[in-house]
Amino acid sequence: MRIAQALTPRRRFIYTFAVLALVASWLGAQEQQEIPPAGQTLKVTTEVVSVYAVVREKNGHMVADLTKDDFVLEEDQTPQVIKYFSRDVDTPLTMGILVDTSPSQGQVLDVERTEAEAFLREVVRPKDLAFVLHFDVDVELLQDLTADFHLLDHAIDETQINGGGAGPTPGTFPTGDSGGATHLYDAVYLAAQDLLKNEVGRKVLILLTDGEDQGSKVKLETALQAAQKSDLIIYSIDISDRSFYNRRGMSYGGESVLHKLSDETGGRVIEVRSQKDTSAAFQQIANELRTQYLLGYTPSNSKLDGTFRKIAVKVPHQGNVKISARRGYYAPLG
Repeated sequence: MRIAQALTPRRRFIYTFAVLALVASWLGAQEQQEIPPAGQTLKVTTEVVSVYAVVREKNGHMVADLTKDDFVLEEDQTPQVIKYFSRDVDTPLTMGILVDTSPSQGQVLDVERTEAEAFLREVVRPKDLAFVLHFDVDVELLQDLTADFHLLDHAIDETQINGGGAGPTPGTFPTGDSGGATHLYDAVYLAAQDLLKNEVGRKVLILLTDGEDQGSKVKLETALQAAQKSDLIIYSIDISDRSFYNRRGMSYGGESVLHKLSDETGGRVIEVRSQKDTSAAFQQIANELRTQYLLGYTPSNSKLDGTFRKIAVKVPHQGNVKISARRGYYAPLG
């Protein structure tokens, strides 16, 4: 069931808890992607697993001159033969900008808008697509997939802080039956299932949030599983107003959530301590999207059993480098 069928095109991500509960009960089997020559559309098959990898030195500099022979790729600790390799990834990019508009983001939203618009202009090419949604007490699609910068800018400009509903006392997040004010997990789940699952090519989510979830109907693991089954890479810009939590005597622990979503899917978390660092965070993501390696293999385990298979990407002869790549995938069901 697709949420879009029951909602208006422009606001088709505003959902009721009943609808979300029905959708959350269904998670489809993952389709694998065959890797074509650079610049061509990917063909969906069930035979090839694609892995996008970014290699960085200890100082953060990108390593962009590796060859296929530099890589070792394992599935469930069993070496795999890398059949496809590309150093200049030019496959189409489908990207979502997910903006946290809960009360905790009130002091940082303006700069997020400005830098998000600049980032899209740098990254999105004519053959790419992007969408914009925001989340607080609702998950709302502000702009569906498009390459039109005017429409994307307008959607980003539309984001505004939601009051978070009627909490037990003024100035606090509502919890429990009141619904909560930050439906982060729901936003990731719905973006994966409703917008990106059937897209091909590189699929990326950019999260602008402090990682705190309040009131989502799905759990973190369910949101992560949906992202993994849709072959998403999740980058998290951890931009937070710590004083918001301190003033309310509330604890803050969003970093662990963001690391779970990003590390497992092959992205990473970029922490923003001040508003001026937001531009640098977007620039890092843009650089990585231009410096990805694409590795493809046919799994030696050919069972179509729907199980989760662990992936490990290594560069044994490059010394102390950091590799960002997804840590697993779900095999298709036969």
